[in-house]
Amino acid sequence: MLNLIKTILLPFAVLMINIHTNAQPQGNSKPNIIIILADDQGWGDLGFTGNKTVSTPHINKLSKNGIVLNRFFVSPVCSPTRAELLTGRYHVRGSVSGTSNGTERLDLDESTIADAFKKNGYTTGVFGKWHNGGQAPYHPNSRGFQEFYGFCFGHSGNYFNPILEHNGLPIKGDGYVTDDLTNHGISFMEKNRDKPFLIYFPFNTPHSPMQVPDEYWNNYKNKTLVQTGSQLKKENINHTKAALAMTENIDWNVGRIMKKLKELKLVENTIVIYFSDNGPNGFRWNGNMKGIKGSTDEGGVRSPFIIQWKNHLQKGKVLNQITSVMDIFPTLVDIAGIENHQVKPFDGISLKTLLYNQVDKNLQDRMIVSHWNRKTSLRTQDFRLSNENELYDMNLDPDQKTDVKNKFSEIYLNLNKQKKDWENNILVEMPLTDKRPLIVGHPSLEMTMLPASEGEGKGNIVRSNRFPNSSYFKQWRTKEDKVIWDIEVEEDGEFEVEIYYACSEGNVGSEMRLMFNGNEIISKILRSNDVETKGMENDRVTREESYVKDFIPMKFGNLRLKKGKGNLELSALILKKIDDLEFNLVTLKRMK
Repeated sequence: MLNLIKTILLPFAVLMINIHTNAQPQGNSKPNIIIILADDQGWGDLGFTGNKTVSTPHINKLSKNGIVLNRFFVSPVCSPTRAELLTGRYHVRGSVSGTSNGTERLDLDESTIADAFKKNGYTTGVFGKWHNGGQAPYHPNSRGFQEFYGFCFGHSGNYFNPILEHNGLPIKGDGYVTDDLTNHGISFMEKNRDKPFLIYFPFNTPHSPMQVPDEYWNNYKNKTLVQTGSQLKKENINHTKAALAMTENIDWNVGRIMKKLKELKLVENTIVIYFSDNGPNGFRWNGNMKGIKGSTDEGGVRSPFIIQWKNHLQKGKVLNQITSVMDIFPTLVDIAGIENHQVKPFDGISLKTLLYNQVDKNLQDRMIVSHWNRKTSLRTQDFRLSNENELYDMNLDPDQKTDVKNKFSEIYLNLNKQKKDWENNILVEMPLTDKRPLIVGHPSLEMTMLPASEGEGKGNIVRSNRFPNSSYFKQWRTKEDKVIWDIEVEEDGEFEVEIYYACSEGNVGSEMRLMFNGNEIISKILRSNDVETKGMENDRVTREESYVKDFIPMKFGNLRLKKGKGNLELSALILKKIDDLEFNLVTLKRMK
């Protein structure tokens, strides 16, 4: 009798499991969304993709409990990938042409994934590296995110207790940066546990500088690497070890996020996504793929990708269809069952059909274009047409070693035409030069921050490093020397000004002037701030970027700004000591 009952009930049980697996949100039940983005982490830096040295148990578990998209592609560098995530569209359409000096800003007529979910009743927060505009209305608090804790620019020069932002105001971080960002994201989760939320964790590691706490570094500093990069002479072994140590720290924080979801009983109602923004930031093991960060070859744009939604998406599945970061936005609005509100058409497509075990005809003849720094490659399911117009069979030759355009001449001619069509019809939307001024005094934020990275030194003044992000200005020598920002004041107003500086006792009494379109304020330096550069004490590998200093704020006074465009100029009317004054940031807080 027992066997008979099992025979009768088993088909119904299987049916109910299948129904539950393909369940969709109904009524007011909206799934939470968590998007975790690593910075400069290669496809090969994780255990589940085959790295035999790194320890990533939490990310590995996520891959076993979710779906892995094994041919997932992003842009070659940071800000373009972030723009494509936010909009579901090619970054060139939104004028994201660079990674500094304002070129990373996403056009204001582009709506974001946060806009869409916020309009559908979600509480939205971002905790990490934004890198799509530092001043409102490009700032994350102006692009649909109600809560922001992190930094807006390309990289931070210090990962231990760094200066960050909280909703547009400077704040000192607490501890190692990735841990701190996770702490704030978890707190946001706890506060909003009873309503749907969208949380974006754009972590800034393992991007350089290669700083990581001892507890992680000690696990790798004496470890022998089981795998090495395909160009061994170019691999810096300590850089690789530091990247893997930083990846292990990310993994620990992923574990904390998943543990909190479990504690809050939100696992079954939360979609979790994990991926990286480009290829590895160095020559290390990456499955022998050609190219690293900055390259449009496979190794520069292939990213690990996991999506988990417990009891809704089948776990442990690996899909080999080519997919893109631009697919995330249309996929999430589709499977979450919310209204899109997107004004402009997506370049990405919804992967809902694919994720739910069904054939998607939209994927069969798909083409994904990778572009950066005037280099364009094109990927189909079976082939990659490189920037140099070489054709590679990615099934038989995933390392891109043999050009087969003569063997597949018809495919080559077709892809070459599509590549030219893309450049002629889509790439042209990105301006050759970015002439957009920096916005000051936008009503969506109380304070505008103008860092040295977005200014221009005139006269003798130089940057502390050739990479603008996290640099500062130095070598002040004459009253003709100045720093300028090309700005546009949104509306007339009075602003409280502070500048962040460093100098010795020798420059106490020097007079500084800040001027815009005929209005000016003059202030004296009353206090020295004679500090050394730092950062090298925490670096595991000598960095290429600038070291940093503990700049302090100086109240400069109130400046009346009139609506309009022009140069904001900071100069020294009286300079008591040359090659001593250094400058990092000016803030303008609207008073009235």
